[in-house]
Amino acid sequence: MSDNTLASRLYPTRIDLPAAARVQIVVILNQTLAATLDLKTQTKQAHWNVKGTDFFQLHELFDELAGELEEYVDMVAERVTALGGYALGTARAAASNSILPEYPFDILDGKEHVTALADRFAPYAKHIREAINKTNELGDADTADLYTEISRTIDKRLWFLEAHLQVSEIKGDNGTAGATTKTPQKAGIR
Repeated sequence: MSDNTLASRLYPTRIDLPAAARVQIVVILNQTLAATLDLKTQTKQAHWNVKGTDFFQLHELFDELAGELEEYVDMVAERVTALGGYALGTARAAASNSILPEYPFDILDGKEHVTALADRFAPYAKHIREAINKTNELGDADTADLYTEISRTIDKRLWFLEAHLQVSEIKGDNGTAGATTKTPQKAGIR
């Protein structure tokens, strides 16, 4: 049986959501399962290989992120099966169905790993927000709520990652580094 057939196969259940809606929700959840597994393993890749002056801090942060993602893997897979679906949770299924790009294997520097992870957490966060709307439209408030819980944490974690990168970005534009404070007199205001 192909993954495609399994992705839309339902087992009997007494859950009162219509089968047609459950099939669509299970497909969305399996897409999330693939992306979540992929993001978790990419985060572990960063955890294992990070180097540089921020090694310990980033090593610990990446491990914490991976641990949270592992919890979401389980939550999403169990929601698939609660709806009568078949969870497609192998590494091969994740690799072939993930929305995320492959992680670069040729980086070591902490900032490069932070950038690579931020570049993957952002589309994952977008996918999660889209899933909130889709599952809500399909009448499954519980799955939408699960996605909302994931979304809050992923957005916070994206913020944590981006905070490592934003200092250099704002120094050149509107940051205070190297800038002088203008008094009303220096600005020409009376």
